[in-house]
Order: sequence, then C-alpha cells, then structure tokens
Amino acid sequence: MIEPGSIAPLSEAPLLRVEGVRKRFGGVNALRGVSLEILSGEVHALLGENGAGKSTLIKILSGVHVHDGGSIEIDGKPVSFSSPAQSRDAGVAVVYQDLSLVESLSVADNLLLGREPKTRLGFLKKGQLVAQAEAFLKSQNIPLDARAMVGSLPFAYRQMTEIAKALMGDVRLLILDEPTSALTDDEEKILFEAIRAVAARGVGVIYVTHRLNEVFRISNRVTVFRDGQNAGTFVTAQTNMRQLVGAIVGPDHAVLKTDGAGQSTSSSASTGPSEKPVLELTDISNDRLDGVNLELRGGEIHGLAGLIGSGRTEILQTIFGLRSIQSGEASLDGVSLKDIDPAAAIGLGIALVPEDRHVQGLVLEHSIERNLTLPRLPTFSRLGWLQRGPASEHANAAMRRLAVKAPSASTLVKNLSGGNQQKVVFGKWNEPRPRVLLLDEPTVGVDVGAREEIYGVIRAAAAAGSGVLLVSSDLSELLQLCDRISIVVDGRVTRTIARPDFGSAEDLHHLIQLSQPSEEHAA
Repeated sequence: MIEPGSIAPLSEAPLLRVEGVRKRFGGVNALRGVSLEILSGEVHALLGENGAGKSTLIKILSGVHVHDGGSIEIDGKPVSFSSPAQSRDAGVAVVYQDLSLVESLSVADNLLLGREPKTRLGFLKKGQLVAQAEAFLKSQNIPLDARAMVGSLPFAYRQMTEIAKALMGDVRLLILDEPTSALTDDEEKILFEAIRAVAARGVGVIYVTHRLNEVFRISNRVTVFRDGQNAGTFVTAQTNMRQLVGAIVGPDHAVLKTDGAGQSTSSSASTGPSEKPVLELTDISNDRLDGVNLELRGGEIHGLAGLIGSGRTEILQTIFGLRSIQSGEASLDGVSLKDIDPAAAIGLGIALVPEDRHVQGLVLEHSIERNLTLPRLPTFSRLGWLQRGPASEHANAAMRRLAVKAPSASTLVKNLSGGNQQKVVFGKWNEPRPRVLLLDEPTVGVDVGAREEIYGVIRAAAAAGSGVLLVSSDLSELLQLCDRISIVVDGRVTRTIARPDFGSAEDLHHLIQLSQPSEEHAA
C-alpha cells in the first residue's frame, strides 16, 4: 500500500496528472487537495463513499466545474477546462450515472450525434451512418442493434449505448461512473472486454465503482478518496478487500467484515418468514409476462434472478399496478390486485423502489423533505394544507436512519450524489412499514458503507413482517440477503430455490444460463 496522500512511483510519464486539486462550494470543501495519476493504457479504479469527492473531480475533468486550486496536466501540458466541449476536444470522454441519450433516436443516431456523415448539400447519409455504427459495435463486441430506438431499450442497454457513444472518436482518457450498475454478469463481461480493448490502444481509463469485487477484475491500480482527500493509492494485485474497505470507511468507522468477494458476512436474511403467503400470483400474464406463479411470505426476502429483459422488473410493475393483468389471479392478504393502479397499491401497503429512479422515483427539482413525504401527503396534511412540523420531523428522521449526506432536508434532490439520491427513494417507503416492499436494483450506485446500511433497512423491514421482493443483477447480493430466489426466464418463473440449496454466485449464474431456452426451442 502507498501511504495516504501519496502517489505510486511511475515507470513512465503519466497521461493524466492531478496534483493538489481543491474545490469549494459555498461553505463545503468538496476537494481538499486530491492527487491522481493515470498511465496510458491503465485502468485505474477510483473509490470512496458518497460525498468523498469522486463526482466533483470527474466534473472538473469533464469541464463542468473549474477547480479552485492545484494543477491538472494531460500529456505533461497544463489544462483547465471551462466547458465540456474543451474537455472533449482534449480527448476526455465521460459516462455518467445519469444518461444523456436522445430516446427518440436510434442507437446509431445517438452514437454519431453531432458527427453524422452528410452530403455536400448537408443531407444526412443514413445508410453510411448505420454502417459506421454497426461496424463500431461489432469491433467492440457490444450486442446492440444500431437501428433500435433507444427509448425502447431496457435500462441496461441504454447504459451500454452511452458507453459505446463515449468510446467513439479520439479518446485519450475515458471516465466511467458506475458503468455496471444495471448490467448482468454476461453484459458485464462484454463491457470489461471493451474496456480492455480501449486500454490496449493506449487510452487511460478512470473506473468509478462501488462494487469492490470489480476492482480486482478490471483495474491495474486503485485510488481511494475520503472526505475530499486522498486515503490511499494501491497496486491492485498487491492489495485485498479488507485494505480497500478500511481506506474507504476510515479508522473511525465500524469495521465491516467481508469475505473474498467483498460481501458482508453479517447475518443474511430475515430469521422468521411466516408460512402463510402475503402475496400470491397465479398464472399471471400480460404483454410481458407469461403465466407467472409466485408467492411471497410475510417476513421473507424473496429474490428474482434472471437476465435483463427476462421479466423481473415487469413482475414488480404488475404487482404495483403499472402493468395490467390480462389473465390469472393476484392477491394481497386475500384482496384481489386484478384492476389496481399505483395509488390503490400504495393504499394497500405495496411500495416500489423502481429501477430508473430519476424518471420514476424522484422529483429532482424538489427538496429531500418533499420527496420523502410525497407518498404520504395525507398523513402530513390537514384540511388540504401541509403541516411542515411533522413533515420536517419525518424527513429528518429518515435522513438520520439512512445517513443521507446533505446540509438539510430542504436541499434539492438534484444536488445530491447518486448514492444519496437512491437513499431518498428508499426512504420514501420506510415509514410506515409497507406490507410488501418491491425493490428493483436498490443498491445501484451506493457505496460500501451505505450499502450495508440499506441491507440493514431491508432486513429490518422483513423482521417487522413486510414481505420483500428483490430484483438485483448482483447475484452475490441476492445470495446474501434472500430466504428464497426465483429464476425468471421469458416472463415465467422457472424455478424457486431455498437458502440451503443456494450454492455460490457462480452456481446461481450457471443455473440461470441452464434455464434459458435452447436455440432449437427459441427458433
């Protein structure tokens, strides 16, 4: 390990050198003199809890913010970007957690947006545009249909489109912010192959992630930020999970016990699910589901595993009333869910944390308090007027429980880090306890410390009697939390396994693959 605040000795001049960079927002010191060096062809992981300064540095490198002090060099030349255009012209490409795609356009149109091939008269060469996009996607082994409309793609494939868009052009430094947050294991492998291919061309890659097991699979070195300062730089092959966790959370934080995969070894799921199901689905079919049979018990954490597009998310949406039930029966404590809408679902005690939080889970222009109280407005209203005292008390209590880092409950949600935004989405449903809690990728973009806190909230909900239905692309997360796991394939539940039969993440992944239809069947 290199001592905190220092940089590993390099055998060649770095592509990027960040030295003592500082940034202040009002009374908040976001960066207190951070340093970072990236070699050509290196994949360098950047870790830290939410609010550690990672996003601020990324925005400085991308020209969104201008640093207050310190220096930045690319290829030995001082740079200071006052706009994203300047950053891009210098060869810096950034893929943020918040996607910047035009959903009404095709994949090809998005990949070449602003760089479209045109005739002398300015007319678009559509065929050439599609051909260029298809050739690039094939060269990177990215399984995207260049002609597909982005708005019709699942979230994971929209994310892959954003990454492919960043990889096109003359890129010297590629910055990836939580690129695998909604990808399956197979899609993650494809992404990693693309990253390695880019690095092999001499591009430097900054890889920001909260999934520590990824660090050991893709990076050459790791830098950790804590409270806006360097907490250490490590050669990946010479460190381990415990060292990284210790650097991230700091000496004053409670020690997290992790296994070799970076998962907490604390107690797994709820200890006493009831035998009686709280939620029952019998032969449920609609435009995306094909005869789903599933039961969720009170106090149970029940996982849904499967590939992107398998129907996992659609099961949650159907239970919550976002998709209609065309045939079959669904009931909550014996009450039919056949014709419910989201408002009725909430009234029955069903809560949903959606996959796409910015579109479906938050009102970004509103405060933390407004977002946390939004689903329970009647509780905090009197004669149609919001009672600010109880609402503020509720919001402040939720912020304390989930350790939301913000100056106050009046802070606009759009000004929070991605992880803290997700905590607010989760906190909306924490009190009162829902009868059924539907979670779609609840820890995406959440750092290791906050992830443990959310795991605690999930277990507490189950221990209080809520039935929890959990969708996650992180198989280790499912194995750690769940009492049972159901495998979803093509809109059907093909198998349900109990905790004693789980095995490893590799076993579960293999089981998912075996459950896929054969080529003969698919044909």
